[in-house]
Amino acid sequence: MDRRTVLALVLVAAVIILTPRLFPPAKPPALLPADSLVLTDSSARPAVDTSRPAAVAAPASVTTPDTTLVRIPAETLHVADTNAAFSVLNTGAALQQVELKQFRALSGREGSVRLEGRGTPLIKFRGIVGRDTIRFDRATFRVLATENVLRRETRGAHTLISLEGAVGADTLRVNYAIQPDSFLVGVDGQVRGPLATNGFILLDFAPTLASFEADSVDDQRHLGFAYEVAKRGSKGTAFAKLDPGESVIMPGPLSWVALKSKYFILGVLARDSVSPMAELRMTGLARTSRTATLAQGTVVIQPSQGNFALDVYAGPQQSTRLQALGRDFENSNPYGGFLQPVVQPFAGIVLSVLLWLRHTFDIGYGWVLVIFGVVVRLIMWPLNQKAMRTSMKMQRIQPELQALQTRYKADPQKLQSEMMRVYKDHDMSPFSMFSGCLPLLLPMPVFFALFFVFQSTIEFRGVPFLWLQDISLKDPFYILPLLMGISMFVLSWLGQRNTPPNPQTKMMLYLMPAMMTFFLLNLAGGLNLYYAVQNLAALPQQWLIANERAKAAAKPKK
Repeated sequence: MDRRTVLALVLVAAVIILTPRLFPPAKPPALLPADSLVLTDSSARPAVDTSRPAAVAAPASVTTPDTTLVRIPAETLHVADTNAAFSVLNTGAALQQVELKQFRALSGREGSVRLEGRGTPLIKFRGIVGRDTIRFDRATFRVLATENVLRRETRGAHTLISLEGAVGADTLRVNYAIQPDSFLVGVDGQVRGPLATNGFILLDFAPTLASFEADSVDDQRHLGFAYEVAKRGSKGTAFAKLDPGESVIMPGPLSWVALKSKYFILGVLARDSVSPMAELRMTGLARTSRTATLAQGTVVIQPSQGNFALDVYAGPQQSTRLQALGRDFENSNPYGGFLQPVVQPFAGIVLSVLLWLRHTFDIGYGWVLVIFGVVVRLIMWPLNQKAMRTSMKMQRIQPELQALQTRYKADPQKLQSEMMRVYKDHDMSPFSMFSGCLPLLLPMPVFFALFFVFQSTIEFRGVPFLWLQDISLKDPFYILPLLMGISMFVLSWLGQRNTPPNPQTKMMLYLMPAMMTFFLLNLAGGLNLYYAVQNLAALPQQWLIANERAKAAAKPKK
């Protein structure tokens, strides 16, 4: 081997050994733990670790001086905990959707319920200065990041997503503080530029909520807005009440505004009087069917020194969760419609009792309704007993009263004194007939409360019982409505045994059960179950009273 060959080999070896040392390659970015916040393509489904709770991050007011702003085109950020998975777009810093993991879709689709607006974000932001609209919803926001990878700050019990975007001279920064296992997101915003001093932030709701219910038409009928004007109480406006193109403006200040379906709700709540919600505008959109499924809701927010702070609840209309949020947010799911002032108190009591029975005895809601129906009848037993016996006394003295009316027809004062004597002799009063009707009316508030409770109480959603797949839906075989009607007929028949013949009461014997069966035929199976149990539980008492009437009729008159 000549010298030139040896020299060439030495030079090649030197290049191979010294080049990596003199020109080291760039270090790869640090990897985050599996449960950290991740960036994915906006068209991809969330890829999250559901085995751990959401990451913990710094409060919205904490700055991160060592981070850099990196422009990221059209990305979706996903954060998940055991209850929900949140998706945030960097286009417009919009809350895209929320997957509710613990609530399965009942519409035949696979997977869980998702709060989504059918391709439109749940909430998005715009600005307005004078007559100019700042379209933040179309801007691509930058995400605070280090080495193009999002970083977690573990200083608070939430996960922080911080985005910043600019349109012209105006800049908007939005921090989403996602609190684990609560369906709650704190939204803190900061604006700079002319918008901070002379403008307003517009928060747009999605124009609808996708349905995941077995009865999607009924679900869509419940689409609407709910809102509470500070110190003036809560109100609601259904989509059906907004004609296409019609706008309704609700001046504030508003404590909260919500977009809701039958069982789920997207609520925006003012926080500690910071940046009050000054106005709500509701506009009806074009209808594609007889059911109104589209409407636009926009909240006008007035920044305070360039800042605004809100809480967003995106989850089920569970009374305990809504109450825990305060600000009277439980009134976002009212019972009773225009009868709310009367029905709401009873509905609240009835629902609390049902929830207590469910958790105390650890049984299904079907059996809870059975127990509740029996307990209500047992509580009413003494009053019913007294009322039935009063009715028996009234029947016994009717001949005497009729005789007095014939005898003293021309002397009203004498007739009144003689009638009072008869009442006193039988330990009764002229008002006894009304006291006999009172026990029949007392169960009605409970019945009406349950009627409205079954309309939108998520605890009953998808609950099976015996042959029923869902006690919140009608009985597919109509067994319970027919059982309710038959039991009501038998109850009325026993009530008329051993009583003087009366054509009117005989007609009601057939008419009332038929009317109630028709009324309840397509209503919730759980409501029919409760009413049928009520009737069956009342049969023994009615049978005993019928026997008492028979014995009283058999006694010889003195």
